[in-house]
Amino acid sequence: MAKGKLSTPPGYVNLRMLAEHLELSQTTISLVLNNSPSAKSIPQETRNRVIEAAARLNYRPNYFARSLRQSRSMSVGVLAPDFSEGYFTRVMSGVVQELTAAHYFYFTACHDWKRDLIEKYPRMLVERAVDGFLLLNTPADHIAVPVPVVAISTHSVVENVTNIILDHHLAVEQALTHLYALGHRRIAYMRGPHAIPDSEFRWEAIQQVAREINLKLDPALVIRIDSAGWSMKDNYHPMAPEIGYKPMQALLDKTRDFTAIFCFNDIAAIGAIRALKDAGLSVPGDVSVVGFDDIQSAAYSTPSLTTVRQPLLEMGRRGAQILLQRIAHRENEYPSEVVMAPELVIRESTGPAPTKPKA
Repeated sequence: MAKGKLSTPPGYVNLRMLAEHLELSQTTISLVLNNSPSAKSIPQETRNRVIEAAARLNYRPNYFARSLRQSRSMSVGVLAPDFSEGYFTRVMSGVVQELTAAHYFYFTACHDWKRDLIEKYPRMLVERAVDGFLLLNTPADHIAVPVPVVAISTHSVVENVTNIILDHHLAVEQALTHLYALGHRRIAYMRGPHAIPDSEFRWEAIQQVAREINLKLDPALVIRIDSAGWSMKDNYHPMAPEIGYKPMQALLDKTRDFTAIFCFNDIAAIGAIRALKDAGLSVPGDVSVVGFDDIQSAAYSTPSLTTVRQPLLEMGRRGAQILLQRIAHRENEYPSEVVMAPELVIRESTGPAPTKPKA
C-alpha cells in the first residue's frame, strides 16, 4: 500500500489499516489517538499526521475490541423518574457533555417512580455490561449492582454510592433571609412530593433556618404538592405547572393570610403564580413567590421568577466525572458525599411585604 493512498472507503478504516497507511505501528497510532501520556515522546509532527489522517479517513475505534482489552463496555446506565423540561434536562446536559468527551455511550431509563422498575432496570443494564450507573433523583437503597454508582440529589447512605447533593441549609437560608429582609413574616411553604429524595431534606432545612432567624412556621400555611390530589398516576404530567396550581388554589380557598410562598421547585412556583393571579392577587404586590432550581424558563415567566439556583449543569458534569474516575480507578477511595453550593437569583416575583390586607 503506497504511503498516502488508501483504497478502502472512509468509515471502514480500522487501526491496522490506518497504521499501514501512515507506515507507523498500531501502538503509535493508539497512543496518539487515546491521548496517552506516553504519546508525549512521539514527535509533534507525527502526532499531527496521525490526527489529521484519522479525521480525514473518518477512522472510528473498535469499541468492542477496546472493551475486551480494558474489561470495560465504555457505557453507563442513567436512571431518572423522567426527562422533562426543568431539573432533569439541565442535569443531563452536564452528564452528556462529560460522557461524550470521554467517548462513553449511555443508556437512559425512566422509571416514573415505579418501585418495580427502579429495581428491574439496573439488573437489565448490568446484563448489558454497563460500567457504572448515574442515578438522577433516584433512591439507591434498593439498587444492588457490582459496578460504581454516583447518585445526584438522592441522599442515599449506601456503600459503593457517591452522592452529589446541594447544600440545602444554605439554599433555604438564602431564600428565607431574602424574604425576611423584605418584611415577610407570614410565609407559606409548598413542600415537594414524598417520592422525591430532596423533599424531606429541604423541609428539615426550612424548619432549622426558621428557628435560626426567629421566623414562625404556621402549619396552616404548609401545603404539599402531592397532598392536593397530585400523583404520578394522574393524566397530566408531573412536571407541568399544574402541580403548583392546585395546591396554591387549595390554600387560597382556606386562607389568604400570608404575604409570600416558598415553592419546592420552579415549575410549581409558575403554577402558583397563575393560581394567585386567577384569584385576583398580584405578584409580588400581594404575594411574593420564590422558586427553586432556576430552570431555563424561570427568567422568562411573568413576572420573572426569584429562585434558588441549583448548579444543575455542574452537578451533572461532576457526577459524570466522578463516575468515570471510579470506573477507571476502582481501587481508590472516594467520598460518600460531594456538596454543591446554591445561589439566590432575585427577579421580579419578590418584593416588600404588603402593609394593607388582601381583598
